[in-house]
Amino acid sequence: MDAAPDTSSVILASAAVLLRQRTFEDISYLDLADASEVSERTIYRRFPTRSHLLEALARWIEAEHFPLAEFHDADGFREAARMRFRAYDAEPAFAFVAARGGALSPTADEPAAPITQAIVAMLDATAPTLNRRDARRTAATVRYFASPMFWARMRTGFDMSADEISAAFDSAVRGFLPAATNANRAA
Repeated sequence: MDAAPDTSSVILASAAVLLRQRTFEDISYLDLADASEVSERTIYRRFPTRSHLLEALARWIEAEHFPLAEFHDADGFREAARMRFRAYDAEPAFAFVAARGGALSPTADEPAAPITQAIVAMLDATAPTLNRRDARRTAATVRYFASPMFWARMRTGFDMSADEISAAFDSAVRGFLPAATNANRAA
């Protein structure tokens, strides 16, 4: 027997359905209460501000619509990013909301996103001698290039397709990932 979805997930799933009809700005808490069959008060308790709602919705969309393929090395990471860029192209409204939510200052003490954990694990495996500070810098940099924010920037600023964005991603991270691998080989 499947467990019933939690209230927050029901609210966020309803917001995603409404996003197919209108923009995030056009979705009121009352609209969301009607769509999710949850009281408006409950929504305010879960998401006290629109920033809380947007951040949670962005995380939910990334998990539900853009799951990250598992990877353990640089080539696998590049392929996982390429697949996500194509998924963003297929559902641009969701990708733009994920990008906006990802750009917000965190409103809660959420654990590190799965992509961050996967990148750190990849760096630990491919460059175990990289010091902690440089590993964190490298992880933050390559995470940005694999993010919906990078995709949105390339898409709106340069009208690039997923394949063109993947090429730009490869070019950008090539300077970071081989350096980590070379540092490992030198050790």
